Amino acid sequence: MSEQPDVPPDNAAVVEGYDEYVMPIWKSLNVPVDRASGCTLVDFEGNEYLDVFSGISVANVGHNDETVTEAAKAQLDEFVHGCSYVHPNGPVVELAERLAEVTPGDLQKSFFCNSGTEAVEGAIKLARKYTGSKEVVALEMGFHGRTLGSLALTGNHSYKHGMAPTINDVTHAPAPYQYRSEYGDRSEAAFAEAAAAELERVIGTHTSGDLAAVVVEPVMGEGGIVVPPADYLSRVADVARDHGGLFVLDEVQTGYGRTGEFWASDHFDVTPDILTQAKGIANGLPLGAFTAPAEIADAFEAGDHLSTFGGNPVCCAAALATIDQLEDGAVANAREQGAWLTDALAELEALESVGDTRGLGLMQGVELVDPAESGPGDAPAPAADLASRVGDRLREQGVVIGVGGYYKNVIRFQPPLTIERQQLRRAVEELRAAIETEQR
Repeated sequence: MSEQPDVPPDNAAVVEGYDEYVMPIWKSLNVPVDRASGCTLVDFEGNEYLDVFSGISVANVGHNDETVTEAAKAQLDEFVHGCSYVHPNGPVVELAERLAEVTPGDLQKSFFCNSGTEAVEGAIKLARKYTGSKEVVALEMGFHGRTLGSLALTGNHSYKHGMAPTINDVTHAPAPYQYRSEYGDRSEAAFAEAAAAELERVIGTHTSGDLAAVVVEPVMGEGGIVVPPADYLSRVADVARDHGGLFVLDEVQTGYGRTGEFWASDHFDVTPDILTQAKGIANGLPLGAFTAPAEIADAFEAGDHLSTFGGNPVCCAAALATIDQLEDGAVANAREQGAWLTDALAELEALESVGDTRGLGLMQGVELVDPAESGPGDAPAPAADLASRVGDRLREQGVVIGVGGYYKNVIRFQPPLTIERQQLRRAVEELRAAIETEQR
């Protein structure tokens, strides 16, 4: 074999390599990344970008956080893999005990896996085993993953098209999307009541009385940063339990300080029967988990569920360090900066193409619309093309931001929780300039 020249990669070479050797999964919003630190991404040609998306809520304590990386390196020197479900080890039990302390209510026992999708799939298996029932209700426009089981729960055609999800006992209730509500202009309390009544109707008309679980996101990330009214989640929990099912809260995207509280459920004073988590749990290392009270968790028997790499000790060590960093100031910063961001984004509603701004903490969305056209509900038509152009222009200005939502028209702020005010201010100013330019 001939020797290959030692040529440093550049942006074009990396993109070309993706096109030739990697299945088509990446999105054009991304930039080639050579290195990263804090809220800054650097490409292969030395260009710097302000990251206000953090890999969809992954680098919660900042890219390449020294405390987290040092914890992972230290564990690498001890051992990398002992199959945590065959050989008990320290990092796994330490993290499980820590999760029992930081999760709400009497959630006590955790199962570790590699991703949020796996966490959701495992939670559904546990709910079915515990209840002895099979049917699951999720929400329209919700997102729970892309493997066949979690995809069945996902309420979005664009993810499911051509995939034929294999869980048949799934049905969907309307999302608590008040900006585009079909219920008319109601107060939050009245809207929450109407949305919960829809869930009750769906269970009564689309299920057979064999309910295992109702699965919801406390804030719908892929749906467009949809924040439910205050009473909604507690009403959903009551409906689920009244029908013999469990209340499963998917905090894969909202957990680990993202919303200004450690868990988004803390905003709503509600405790799930099973809590799924991933993304920010280990600040970029692959780890997921679902946690339940002992009574529910013990429904699993040996062999009911397993993950060869789940609970990898290196990832668990990183997760322990991540939790330390979150508790040492990152969550508090998310709360403080999120309050400022809420007000700053609300000022953008004066622009004709901004229909709504919403969010909690550092999980905020700006919904772009075409004011000349009517859309779902009583709101103007979604402006997906405008959102795409705005995202592209921001990238050209050195700001990496999310563009998504059910209608593909929501600009998504989900930066590292360590972000500073001046960085947020720059992102908002660049966003305003991009909208003003592209809406013309």
